[in-house]
Amino acid sequence: MPPRPARRLLSCAAFCAAIAGFSVALASGFDLPTKRRDLSDADMKRVADVTRPTTDFSKAEQYEAMQAGGATSIDPVTQDSFSHISATIPFEEEQPFRLGNALFKKLWVSAPSSTQASDGLGPLFNARSCMSCHLNDGRGKPPEGGVSATSMFLRLSRPATTPDEQRAIASAEVVNFPDPIYGHQLQDLAVPGLPSEGKMAIRYTEEPVTLGDGETISLRRPTYEVTDLGYGPLDPTTTISPRVAPAMIGLGLIEAIPEADILAHADPDDADGDGIHGKAAIIRDHRTGKVALGRFGWKAQNASVRDQSADAFSNDIGISTPDRADPHGDCTEAEAKCGKMPTGVQKRLGKEEAPGPILDLVTFYSANLAVPARRKASFPATLQGKKIFYQSGCISCHMPKFVTRRDSADKAQAFQLIWPYSDFLLHDMGEGLADGQQVGSANGREWRTPPLWGIGLTQTVSGHSFFLHDGRARNLTEAILWHGGEAEKARDAFASLPGDDRQALITFLESL
Repeated sequence: MPPRPARRLLSCAAFCAAIAGFSVALASGFDLPTKRRDLSDADMKRVADVTRPTTDFSKAEQYEAMQAGGATSIDPVTQDSFSHISATIPFEEEQPFRLGNALFKKLWVSAPSSTQASDGLGPLFNARSCMSCHLNDGRGKPPEGGVSATSMFLRLSRPATTPDEQRAIASAEVVNFPDPIYGHQLQDLAVPGLPSEGKMAIRYTEEPVTLGDGETISLRRPTYEVTDLGYGPLDPTTTISPRVAPAMIGLGLIEAIPEADILAHADPDDADGDGIHGKAAIIRDHRTGKVALGRFGWKAQNASVRDQSADAFSNDIGISTPDRADPHGDCTEAEAKCGKMPTGVQKRLGKEEAPGPILDLVTFYSANLAVPARRKASFPATLQGKKIFYQSGCISCHMPKFVTRRDSADKAQAFQLIWPYSDFLLHDMGEGLADGQQVGSANGREWRTPPLWGIGLTQTVSGHSFFLHDGRARNLTEAILWHGGEAEKARDAFASLPGDDRQALITFLESL
């Protein structure tokens, strides 16, 4: 099968040059950079050449095993493979990384307590620490018979109902609107003396899928509901969207990808007719309010590692930071008792429960967790699987390579050739994966393309093999077969392969 022709094979430099100076229609009318300003013309050509997807699958590409460039971890594979420091971090910055690690693992307690630097939990919450959701800095999973979801939660949202609300979403002032009683997220835990909001209930239905060679695979389709509601019914228009915690590796490198290079692959109107409608997620920075490109979260609702960290502190743990200053977290006015509970704000320590230095350290830690080196990148079975991955059209969304900004604020992330296998754009993934929930630019069928680096170590690090935004897929084969919408052609190409070729593609993914 010849390589699939696609706009994704165009050089970044050529595309950026073609649209330089225009307001980005790709970004829904918002003005974002369309050309890199950190490189000379000569360097732009070098970047375009090195990031162009290969057509030679006879051997591994140069530097391919170092999938995070010089920042790649070459430590032995263990359950701690996602917890190593970026190899480009200088010695003097190892201390803030280790302090950030300690705060990432810190167990917060309810106020008031004798440990005044650690109180402020909740009052409503999903976890007591960042590590509770991101065990070993890896991905979360659905609850399997436990009393708490821990590393999985339900996002809540109702649609815009007034012209002002519609304008607020269109202008990226907000990404959506909370349930009037339960807020933006269902918290299944609460401090002593306060009822929790409710519990997530999941029911699975097995659905057989017959592949091209006659093999039958069973997919499990989840149905979600909320039980034991503590404060009355949900609004009838509220949607619930399950999310598992993603792996933490390579986040700083993702933030260092130039906006122009991501936007160069966007095609919301499918102008080239290839069936891929990659759309930029446009949001606003939490601190500055400036328009930015969303690239973190299952629907790309955050632009930076700091934004993502502040959101998690507030919604998951109920801890206030300078960027999310309410010490009562996601409590709403309808949850009156929640708003009257003690907080952990200590005036001598700052105005928030986690003052600026704490958020800074957790952000630094999160941004500098290393991506592990590839395994078996040059093995024949891996190369065969890579060829099939490319030829099946998977790289239309799972873009192999980028080069980070030369002028990155964090020098450890600067000018690295990285292999995240994502375009970081929003794509319609079909009705099977739809959650019906709008999040800013993303509609109820759209999801951000998740990076694939590290996916082959999920079992080793996290102790499970559940994939997709809600962990419904029990292995990589099931994850691929759930792809629909814009990914349906690639999914069908995989399903029609002989068993040996399907296994080769999985072998390639397991090498990442």
